[in-house]
Amino acid sequence: MAGSSANDAFVAFERVQKSYDGETLVVKDLNLTMPKGEFLTMLGPSGSGKTTCLMMLAGFETATHGEILLDGKPINNIPPHKRGIGMVFQNYALFPHMTVAENLSFPLEVRKVGKSEREEKVKRALDMVQMGKFGGRRPAQLSGGQQQRIALARALVFEPELVLMDEPLGALDKQLRETLQFEITRLAHDLGITTVYVTHDQTEALTMSDRVAVFDDGRIQQLASPDVLYEQPQNSFVAQFIGENNTMEGVVQEIKGDTCIVKLDGGEVIDAKPVNVTKVGERTRVSIRPERVEFNKDRLQPGAHTLKAEVLEFIYMGDIFRTRLRVAGNEDFVVKTRNAPDQVRLKPGQQIEIGWLPEDCRALDA
Repeated sequence: MAGSSANDAFVAFERVQKSYDGETLVVKDLNLTMPKGEFLTMLGPSGSGKTTCLMMLAGFETATHGEILLDGKPINNIPPHKRGIGMVFQNYALFPHMTVAENLSFPLEVRKVGKSEREEKVKRALDMVQMGKFGGRRPAQLSGGQQQRIALARALVFEPELVLMDEPLGALDKQLRETLQFEITRLAHDLGITTVYVTHDQTEALTMSDRVAVFDDGRIQQLASPDVLYEQPQNSFVAQFIGENNTMEGVVQEIKGDTCIVKLDGGEVIDAKPVNVTKVGERTRVSIRPERVEFNKDRLQPGAHTLKAEVLEFIYMGDIFRTRLRVAGNEDFVVKTRNAPDQVRLKPGQQIEIGWLPEDCRALDA
């Protein structure tokens, strides 16, 4: 989903900054717009500013500078409970003394919704998360996954146009997390809800989102759809943070059009796509994804670039083989190949030749 202009944006951050001590900026000059119905994930390491942005949107934190707009109206001075935003946290935040149905009914009572309409909305919300039979239970009688479903239902029960989720699946086991990832995404799209989701889990971000904003050091490093982020990282931070990645250091020797020639620190010379380099003599970090590298000679495409390598480890992982190689002095160069009948199986110590297409190899900032 493309970014929208500030005029037709449903959510907009305009030059937003946040400092807790008046000196250090946790969020630096943030500009971000979201159209209605988008599922946007804020992804980044701890302390990168993503949760602070979510809390400013929710109204639990105040921006030090700049404006936050919801449906074209500034909300900086509107208290949280009047913003009409649904919230889901990692720790569920359910009232332990209330039943599930009472927990869901609470946001509706606050909004002065009549009793029969409340009951109808609670039933619909519980059915939505497949928890229709659990209305009479207390939170303590539910598993972690069930509690998280109830927290989600409570955020949706008053039909908000915007839902914010802060690491909502962080405390759940892998299988349950994956199930709920798909359920949350499906619900958000089926109901047309605009969703801002915060996580430090890149797989979660890639599988759930229309777009992902990758945060580091208080700034958005790249904002794009999951496939663009993975295939076309704009800098070394994004390349390293999203998915597995091979890097080699070197110096730019020549730039011509869509290709640059890089002399690696080990002396090898390779072709790459110049993404974040502008001049000859500049240091660069070259990035290539493990699944873009091939060591089956029959599968090398015309124009592929080849390098010598030594096999250090060959690991069977079921659907894929993961091979660790020594390439150009780098002992952590990984190649992932799918488990197919014609796939070469390698042994540690073997000397081989690997290859890739120059356009799959990106010359980024050093």
